[in-house]
Amino acid sequence: MNAEDRPMRADARRNRVRVLRAAETVLAREGLGASMRSIAQEAGVGLGTIYRNFPTQEALYEAIIVERVQRLIDHAATLREAVDADAGDAFFGFFTEIVANSTRQRALADVLVEAGIDIKAGMSETGKAMREAVEALLARAQRAGAVREDLRMPELLALLSATCMAAERNQWDDALRARALGLLFDGFRPQRPEGWAPPPKPDRAR
Repeated sequence: MNAEDRPMRADARRNRVRVLRAAETVLAREGLGASMRSIAQEAGVGLGTIYRNFPTQEALYEAIIVERVQRLIDHAATLREAVDADAGDAFFGFFTEIVANSTRQRALADVLVEAGIDIKAGMSETGKAMREAVEALLARAQRAGAVREDLRMPELLALLSATCMAAERNQWDDALRARALGLLFDGFRPQRPEGWAPPPKPDRAR
């Protein structure tokens, strides 16, 4: 087994996570001009720890993007397993999170593109996991009657991709994102006859 194949020690994993979280905090506060030293100070580690994990600034940015996507995937799994969670709220909320995350990471992605790094090339498995997460939440929302039955993954992914692109390019703020997604989600919901009301939820206390 070579060094690259050895499992990362627990303390090394913790340091890596601390650096990633600190980097997000510092970049949000200081912008892309933030130094690696500032990130090390925020994380409470030495510069050597950062460079052992991330030899270049681009490697750090790429890891931040991958970490954010993985957190979304993990959150989707939590939503699927929450028995009492509203399926419609889970689906629409997760869609909103993806769009918001896309806006936040546009600046990082631009730096990687300028450096000639193809972030998508190294995220094929992560991308597959994300599609599966979205599909599972869609199916659950459709079974609950919260999303129209004729909405399929090809259309959903096309709309999600287009929405993320619009949010990235125009740097949507929270208010604009809420209005735009509200209109889009109206098209996702089933058409109800006039006077229709949802059936009462069962009393779980019984």
